[in-house]
Amino acid sequence: MAARLASRRGGSNRKGWCGGGGGRATLCHQKCTFPRIHALFICHCYLFDVRLHTSPHCAAGIDTLDKTVEIVILAMVAAFLGLRLYSVLGRRAEHEEQPRLEPKLDAPRMPAPGASDLADRGGVSVPPRVLVPGVTPAIERALKEMALADKRFDLLAFLEGAKGAYRMVLEAFWTGNKDALGKLCDADVLEAFVAVIDAREAAGEKLDNRLVRIEDAIVVAASLEAGVARIAVRFTADIAAITRNKDGDVIAGSLNDAIESRDVWTFARVTSAATPDWLLDETDEG
Repeated sequence: MAARLASRRGGSNRKGWCGGGGGRATLCHQKCTFPRIHALFICHCYLFDVRLHTSPHCAAGIDTLDKTVEIVILAMVAAFLGLRLYSVLGRRAEHEEQPRLEPKLDAPRMPAPGASDLADRGGVSVPPRVLVPGVTPAIERALKEMALADKRFDLLAFLEGAKGAYRMVLEAFWTGNKDALGKLCDADVLEAFVAVIDAREAAGEKLDNRLVRIEDAIVVAASLEAGVARIAVRFTADIAAITRNKDGDVIAGSLNDAIESRDVWTFARVTSAATPDWLLDETDEG
């Protein structure tokens, strides 16, 4: 957009604004001749560009005005760029400050405590953690050694088998089934059970007991010595116990009142054995 401004040539005296000292526009009473002035307004680079062909005083004032306008325009451009940068970087910073709640699937897993030591000693890779909460470091170490010695060992499967063995041994003992006890117990425990069964039969007494439920089975000790693994389990169970005489009369106990029983049974197994069977090695009250 361009506009052409022209002033009248002549020598008449009149007041006008001219560029004074220091680049300021001052009111001038002297005779000024205003030549033709071209004003070119350019929005991209400058707000306007005034070209003067004469009058040095007026040109100096307008040059100062041009510089002022240029500074204002540059300041506006800088402010605009600053606002744009803030709108972008500020949002990014707000998003980065939000905590990540989703799990990292690719995060590396730390090895279990002591795994590197066992791997160095055994020269083989350590199997996955096979423990249940609540075990002591000594029990944990013994169970890991068992897992290294026997690849088929699994603690959870062992506890399930121990519960089944607890039920079968009690029922065989109550009914006097010595053959069943011989398959579940070692020689010393079997001998102790057989002695009690023989004494009970000699007295003409029978047990009419019933295992109501097994409430808990917890590992309380574990060891691996000379290739023999031993694990002690404390059973908490409810048992309804009745003792009858040879005539079938109840002489002790009641089927209506279950008694809480706590027993600590120790199971043993040779880790190099072909069969995975554990035998009852020791019994004690818990």
